[in-house]
Parts: sequence; structure tokens; C-alpha cells
Amino acid sequence: MSTAHPPLAVTGIGLVTPAGHGAEPTWRGVLGALGTAAPDPALTGLPVVLSCRVPGDSTAPAGERRSWQLDRATRFALAAAREAVADAGLDPAHWDGARVAVVLGSAAGGVGSYEHAAERLRTLGPAAVSPMALPAFLPNMAAGRLAIEFGATGPVMHTATACASGATAIHTAALLLRTGACDVALAGGTDAMITPVCVSGFARMKALSRNTDPTRASRPFDADRDGFVIGEGAGFLVLERQTDAASRQAAPRALLVGAGTAADAFHPVAPHPDARGLEGATRLALAEAGAVPGDVDHINAHGTSTPLNDSAEARLIHRLFARRPPSVTSAKGALGHTMGAAGAIEAALTVLTVQYQLVPGTAGFALPDRDTDKIDLVLDGPRRQRLRLALSTSAGFGGHNTALAFAPAGPSPG
Repeated sequence: MSTAHPPLAVTGIGLVTPAGHGAEPTWRGVLGALGTAAPDPALTGLPVVLSCRVPGDSTAPAGERRSWQLDRATRFALAAAREAVADAGLDPAHWDGARVAVVLGSAAGGVGSYEHAAERLRTLGPAAVSPMALPAFLPNMAAGRLAIEFGATGPVMHTATACASGATAIHTAALLLRTGACDVALAGGTDAMITPVCVSGFARMKALSRNTDPTRASRPFDADRDGFVIGEGAGFLVLERQTDAASRQAAPRALLVGAGTAADAFHPVAPHPDARGLEGATRLALAEAGAVPGDVDHINAHGTSTPLNDSAEARLIHRLFARRPPSVTSAKGALGHTMGAAGAIEAALTVLTVQYQLVPGTAGFALPDRDTDKIDLVLDGPRRQRLRLALSTSAGFGGHNTALAFAPAGPSPG
């Protein structure tokens, strides 16, 4: 491959997901195709009963004060970002904060804090609304908290492209690095949307699975899929120019070699039936990577477990990669749909897939339909595979689509 831009080094990753706190437990859970959907007492009285929650009540380090002021999504972001920075071998106490960028994607910001404040206002009056309500739920505040945490005084941004937000953040961070606006970019996504309003709204749209069996609810590309299981979490990558990573003797996990973004311009919530926006984003990512569809060995698909998305995505994969079908997997079978965090979490999983040359299986799948039968869906994983180029694709309400292309950091696998 001859890339249009120098590849960027992924020197660190961090994850907080329903499979666990940290990249290692998440990777183990996804490799084992272990579903995390479970009955959720907080959903009592709502139209669905299952969710994929991050285990445990707190993601703040022991002894940390004022974590109560932070929305759950912000706590996820802080925990995942800390892991990513440590994994990259970087010490914020010794870096030039003016050369560090933070780009964080989220579909809903601190929506849990907003709903809590609105309920207190309704039941107890204005005096019961915390003065910390606004800092907790404004969408940009999680990125701002990360900047404070790490002393990052370079570009600090929030991206909001619904369920593509985390992937859009990574693409935006890559653009900042390539324009010279920063030397280190901390990019990812976070969301904590398992709330009464969000769950009720998705259920009314018939976007959520109505299955009460946790093992059969989140089932990407399955013939009997009927919607996603709502999840939560955060994922981050640390991106650097290869020369900068080499100068400090950092060993990249993988390389980001291409990225593309395109819109459907079709419908507020339904994907284009031919996945035209996702195709456009994929072609742009491949062009930037100096690659063609036949070069792609693997796709970590958006794969939401909704009827419309999975059919459109499967048809696109069959159409675009007909000559040399890549392996396909969806992490949402194991983790549920983590909303604005999904693109970043799945990008991190794609990095691990490329690094270890190991493709996770797709949890929850049992039976293909006429569209999903056309793709090489990894089922009895993990599958050992030669991976020279892998894609992570994301889509969101509003017709937002982003594709990220990753390659091994070392010599091309033989």
C-alpha cells in the first residue's frame, strides 16, 4: 500500500465496557463471544428489560474526591483515557500540554445527569437542582474534564455524530495530527444512555430488542434479530506520528492508515438501503490508505442487530468486496450497542485484532437471512487470520458514517 498520508501510530488504547474495566478483560470477553446482556432492575416499568451495563458502580480511582460531580459517561471517559495514556507510556506530568489534543465523541453527553436534574426540578422545585447540573450534562464537559485531568491545552473538541461519534473523534484527531496542530492526540468516545428517556425513546422507535432472553437479544446479522440491546462504556486511542513514537522508542500496537466520513442524506434515523454513505466513507478510507477493496482482510462491522442496518451493511460488504470477501465480525453481539462510544471501542478492538492477527467471533448469531448469508461472518471464533488491512465501520442517526483503516505496525504478516 502507498498511503496518501503518512500512517499514524496507535501507541495506546483504553477501554471501559460491559465486558469489564480495561482493554484486557474486554478483549477476553469479546474473544470468548460472551454476551453481557442481562435483566436491568433500573428498567422496571419500561418497554424492555435488558441492558449491557459496565460492571460495578464506580470507575473513579480509590480515594478520588468529587467523582459524584461527574456524569457516569465522564467517569467512563476518564478511566478509559487514563488507561490509554498509560498504555502509550506517556506521562502527562512531563509532556508539553500545548501539543496535546483531546477529541471526544458522545451521542448524548451527560444525559443521565440531565434527566436526574429534570426530575428533581419537576418533583422538588428549582432549589433542588444542583449547581453542578450543567457542568455534569453539557456535551463538551467530558472533553473539558479530560483536558483538565491531563493538562492538555491544545485543541480540545467534542464530536456528535450519534453512534458514529467515537469513530468521528478518531478521524478528527488524525486530521489534527496531519495538519501539525498537535503531536499527541487522545481520541475516543463515551456514553451512558441507559436512562428512562433514552430507553423509552428507542423502544418507541422499535430500535431495541424485545427479546427477554439475554442470550438471544443482541444478535447481529441473525435472521431473527429485532433490535439492539442498549449498552454503555468508553474507548480511547492515543495517536502519534510514527516519527514521534519512534523518537521515544514507543512500540505502536497498529497503524491508522486511512479514514473517511460521508453522509447518507437520506433519512433522520433509517440507513440508506444501499448503505451509500457507508460505502462513501469506506472508499475514502481505502483511498487514503492507498488500498482497494481487494486489499481488505477483515471488517469490524457496525452490526447493530437491527433489521435495516444489518441488511444494508451486509449487502454493501457483498457488493464492494465480492472479489475477495473479508472476514466480518460485530462486537455488539457481546457488548450491546454502546452508542457514541461504539465507534471508538470497536476501533480499539480492531487495533487488537490486527496486532494479534486474531478475529473475534460474533456472539448471539444463530441463523443467516438472504442478505447476511452472503458475508463471511466469523462465528466459531476466534479465527486466526493473516491481516494486512482491517476496517472498523460506524454509522449513526442523521446519516453519519465513518470508516477507519488499520494495518499492522510491524512487517506485513507473511
